[in-house]
Order: sequence, then C-alpha cells, then structure tokens
Amino acid sequence: MLQFVRSKQKSVLIKIAFGIIILSFVIGYTMLTAPSDQRGAQSADIAARINGDEISYEAYQSSYSNLYNLYQNIYQGNFDANLEKQLNLPQQALQQLIEESLLIQQADELNLSVTRDELVKAIAQYDAFKVDGKFNRDRYIEVLSYQRMKPEQFEAMQERQLLTQKVRTQLQAGTTVSEEELQAAFHKENDKVNLNYVWLTPALVESKVKVTADGLKEFFDKNIENFRIPEKVSLRYLQFDPTRYEDDVDVSDDEELQRFYRRNLDQYEVKEQIKAAHILLSVPQDADAETVAKRRELANELLKQLQDGADFTQLAKTQSDDKSNAAQGGDLGTFGRGVMVKEFEDAVFSLRPGQLSGIIQTPFGFHIAKVSDYIEPGVKPFVDVIAEVKAGLKLEKSRQLAYEKAMDAYNINRKTADLDAAATNNDLGIKETGLFAANTPIDGIGNVAEISQAALTLKPGELAKPIQTTQGVFLFMLKERKESHLPELAEVKAIVEQEYRTEQAQTLAKELADKLLEQATTQKSLNQAARDLKLTVEESGEFSRSFGFFIPRIGTSQELAEEAFALTTEKPVAQTVFTINNKYLVASLKNMTIANFDELNNDDRMQLENRLLEEKKGQIVAEKISQLLQQAEIEIMIPDLISSFNDGSIKS
Repeated sequence: MLQFVRSKQKSVLIKIAFGIIILSFVIGYTMLTAPSDQRGAQSADIAARINGDEISYEAYQSSYSNLYNLYQNIYQGNFDANLEKQLNLPQQALQQLIEESLLIQQADELNLSVTRDELVKAIAQYDAFKVDGKFNRDRYIEVLSYQRMKPEQFEAMQERQLLTQKVRTQLQAGTTVSEEELQAAFHKENDKVNLNYVWLTPALVESKVKVTADGLKEFFDKNIENFRIPEKVSLRYLQFDPTRYEDDVDVSDDEELQRFYRRNLDQYEVKEQIKAAHILLSVPQDADAETVAKRRELANELLKQLQDGADFTQLAKTQSDDKSNAAQGGDLGTFGRGVMVKEFEDAVFSLRPGQLSGIIQTPFGFHIAKVSDYIEPGVKPFVDVIAEVKAGLKLEKSRQLAYEKAMDAYNINRKTADLDAAATNNDLGIKETGLFAANTPIDGIGNVAEISQAALTLKPGELAKPIQTTQGVFLFMLKERKESHLPELAEVKAIVEQEYRTEQAQTLAKELADKLLEQATTQKSLNQAARDLKLTVEESGEFSRSFGFFIPRIGTSQELAEEAFALTTEKPVAQTVFTINNKYLVASLKNMTIANFDELNNDDRMQLENRLLEEKKGQIVAEKISQLLQQAEIEIMIPDLISSFNDGSIKS
C-alpha cells in the first residue's frame, strides 16, 4: 500500500516503463539479485546450492515477490490465499532460479559468454531508457533509482538473461519439423469425431433399490468403521466482547490516529471508476460482411449526429439495442476496471467527463459512449476519513484490551482452572456449548477451527489459553467429553440406509451399463440397444484431438478421448464402460471427419510449421533442463521446500 502512495509522487512514465522491464525478467528465468558466488556465506543467507554455486536467499525472495505480483496482476480480485497455495509460488520461484543456474553453468560447458558490446546494445533497446528515440543515461539511472536498483544489479540481470538465451539458442540449433510431424499436427487439430453416448447414473436406478433388514445389517457390519461416532466435547466459556471496552479506550491522540491511518491505507484507497452511458448497435456473431458494414455505417451516422449536437440520452432511447438501459438513455452507472469487455473499457477509461468516444467495436457490436463522471484512483486524505480512522482505532484498541483482560484472567486462574472466579472478576456470565466434534459448528461460537482444535486436546480441569476471533476473545475449559465409539445400528440407521441405497444404486447402474455395452456390441448399434432398454442416447457434437481430454457435453476423460479416434464404422462401439464423476457412460461413433492435408494453404502451413518449431525448441530446452536436474547436486536450504524437491515434484 505504501508503494501505491509513493507511486502517486512519481512519474507515470517511469512506473509503466519499469513494469514492462520487470515483467520480461519474471517471464524468463531471471532475478533481481544474482546468485552469490561467495562460498563462505552463512547458510541462513543461502536458498540453495546448485553444483556448488549458491543462490542467495535474497534472490529467492525477489523471485517469489516478482511471481506473486505477476499472478496478482493476472488474477486481480480472484487472487487469494487458496489460489496462491494452489500455484505453489515458493516452489515455482526456487525452480526458476535453479533452472537458470543450470543454464548458466551449461554456458561454461558450451564456451558461451556475453560481450560488453552485446550487453550495452541490449540495454539500449529498452524504450524505457530512451529520450527522443535514443538511449539516455540520465533516464536509465532515474528509472533504476525509482526501484532502488543500482546499474550494476540491472546489468548483471541483463547479462544473465542474454547468457541463458544464448544457451537456449545453441541447444535449439538445427531443429526442424518433418513432413510427418506437420501432417500429424494438422490431423490432430482438424480431424473431428462426434459421439453418441448414454449416461447410466445411480439416480436412474435408485427407485429399484430394495432395502431389507438383513441387507442393511450386513452392509452396516461390513462398513461399521465408516459410521464411527467421533470424539465430542462440550465447553464452558467466557466471551470477552470488545464492544464492552470501547468506552475504556482513548482515540484522541492525533499522532496515534495518523499511525493507524498509515498502517491501513488500503482501507482508504479510492479505486479508479467512471460513469458512462452508451448506444449499442448489436451485430450477431455470425453476421456476414454486408450486415457488419451496414451496422458500422449506421454507427457513423449516429456519431456524426452526436458530434453535431444531438442529445445523447434521446438518441440512446430510440437507437440503442441494449434493452437493459436504453430507456435510461444508455446509462451504465459507475463502474471500475475489469467489469466491461476490454475493448469498451479501454475506450471509456481514456475519456474524461463530457467527452464522446469514437466507434467502439466489441463482440456485442458497435458502441458509442459518453462519460459523465470520473473518479481518479488514489487514497482518501486523512482529514476526509477521520471518523472512519477513529472507529477503526477504537475497534483495534478495544480488541486489544479484550485480549489483555482475557489473558489476565487466564494467567490468574490457569493453575486453579477457576472459570467461575474469572467470570466474577470480569463481570461476565459463563456460557456453555452442546457437544461438538472436530470441524463442526460450536453452539454460540460458530465454526472456529482454532477453538475446536484446542478444545479436543484439553484435559479435564485445564483452562485453555484465550483465543481471539471476530466475535471477541474466548476463555474456555471442558464441560464434558465423549470418546469416539462404534455405534449400534439404531443410532445411525438413517445414515446407514442412505449409504446402502447409494451403494446399491451404483451397483445396479454398473450392471445396466455392462448390459447396454454387451447388447450394443452385439448389435453394432448403441441406438438400437438403448431403445431396447428404454434409455436415452445423447450426442457430444464434433471435437478434435486438440481439445485434449475434454469432450463436449461429457466432460474430461483421457480414456474416452483417446479411444474415440480409434472407433470405426465397422467397430463403432467403444469396448469400455467409462466411469466419469461416479457415473457410467457407454459411447459409440456417430461420425468422423478426416481433414484434407492437401487443402492446407501456404500461409496456414507456414504458421503451423513455425508453431511446431517453437514447441519443439521449447521441448528441447525443457528436456535438457530435466537432464541437468537429474544429474545436478542440489542442496535446498529452505525447509518448507526440501520435501517437494526430494520427492521429485520440483523437477520438470
């Protein structure tokens, strides 16, 4: 957030320019701080050793930070802790640095180096460092200084990038695409198959399941562990609610308020927003050239009318095809970035209040937009948010006071575990929960994993250390504990019966799928077999191998996607009952289209060949890196990543 404030004081040109430079290094295998060559450094300063060469912890942190910022820009509001964990950014960051180090070492093996002249020419190519089209050293220093980077650091980065690129180029030298590879790729992308299929789901046959006492008892006895009653506990607790202590905290100190404001600038950030209206002339996606031209001509006529002084609101009411807002004069309201389609967003955010756009073409058709208000991004001044700051500081301090009082109660009574005394001394009433198990809601408290975990490890007569939540601070002890046990059937009969029905329905669905496959194979017709069994046949629609393992209207199945292209008119029925998302599927060929390679024109052929060539080159480098990883002596110093590397998951 502080960076956001600083950026308001800097040149926009410098910010954008440096962003482009950094992005180029994140995408490659570069880092803000080059790996250290000092073998005597302390292990705490080292992230990894690759064949004896050290990668500094600072380099690892910078690489991680760059990746974090890159993905944050890509995913924006969707980038959260879960996605960050899924992307495994720490492992990615270290992997990039390891691979770069291996390529740098490979440069020595190949006798490759970067000359000073090559380095100077490469740096001079950056537009960010140019003034009037020429490299300017003062601009160079200014841009680097903005990010607190010395020229030597940036030049070391650039040299490493050039060197790794030289290694890649040499490894890729002589790579070609054969005619056979070209044809195979063409057919992979253009041959298409269309499937008939029948779903056999448990829901389809669930009504045929018969539940008997003997069957239910047998199922229960066989699966009794699945119905084990988990350990449960109940609590006696005190809740220290921060609102009780709001009158006891002082928020009048201006310096303290200023500090809170500075620490929480993100709460007072103003997002860039714009208020606009538009006139839409819709164009169907399958419209021919003549229709598109006529709609564009009409758009130009309307634009000329507006430029000549026509009323935008009235014109929108009579001419706009956007029925959701035409009656309101095309009013789109106030919106920020990332809401509208890119073409429209880029156009309207380049306008200011009162300005009229040109013709904007989007997938929806042609638009004319007019902006009526613009909110510049920034941070609300302290004086404008003083009431919010005071409220925020009061809440923070009252939460802290609540925690301190809970800790005092804990420390005073932890040996005696006298919750009643703690309640009396703090003028609080003791509350009780019902029995609850791990990962289940707690009466009066809700789903608080930390309380649940602590409660299940408590011993009788033991006071738990206070736990802070959004509802306040909780001080608690055990009221009752019920150990985990195997139940009698009567205790869990409803759950057992449901599980029994599910299992039996799954079995019946599989039996029906096997029967359908057998009849379809014998008759060489899925449609006929399905009619005989009163089942519904569906159609996937055409798809090619380029879809990967995804099949339209069916979902993802590697097994079916691979078998689909092996089906023939002589043997149209796939000889497998496919299991997809706990449902069974029987499929057969409806029709197959084999594309004609000879009809590929020269431009498309060249485009395909160039793409295959780049893919092969990338694969060559990836295989070389994989080989170097297998041969390398790698020592990871970051504890959280050691297991990932040892089990091979960090390797390419």
